[in-house]
This record gives sequence, C-alpha cells and structure tokens, in this order.
Amino acid sequence: MRILLAAVAASLAIAATAYAQAPTTPVTTDPATAAPAAAVPVPSSKRFACRTASQGLQGQERHDQMQLCVAQARIDCLKQAIDQKIVGPQRKEFVKSCLE
Repeated sequence: MRILLAAVAASLAIAATAYAQAPTTPVTTDPATAAPAAAVPVPSSKRFACRTASQGLQGQERHDQMQLCVAQARIDCLKQAIDQKIVGPQRKEFVKSCLE
C-alpha cells in the first residue's frame, strides 16, 4: 500500500511540475497595462520533480520514494522513445536527456 501511495504521489508531483511550467496568459483587456511577471528559473528535470516529491519524507522512505519516482520517470521516457521509434544508442541518449 505504501509503494502504491508513493508511486501515485510521484506521478502527481511530476504532473504538478509540468502544469506549473505551462505558459499562462494575463487576463487583461489592455496589453499596455499588463505587468510583466518576474522570471524565476526553475529546474525542469524529472529528477528535480522526484526530489521535490520526496522532500517531506526522511530516511529509508525518502530513498525508496526517490527510487520509485526516478524509475517511473525512466519508464515514461522509454515509452516516449518507443513511440517516436528511436532505437540503438540514440534511444539510450534520449532517455538520459529526458530524465535531466
């Protein structure tokens, strides 16, 4: 049950990170009055999302959560590579760069 809960939490963390990085448009009618938002650099790696998801845990639970999250992210990247029909050494590089 813990593993299932951890996997769900990891998936939600990855989804939340992707949603937070989605571009938004200001809701103003006059473009001259729209104030530019301050740009804050946010690491966009899947590993960072996993680290964020396991932040509230400690010890072995944190380690387990991190491993599950990274494994799920690796599977997601591999599925993406398969869908794009990437093979050979390029697939290995694609999965590696996808996780970063």
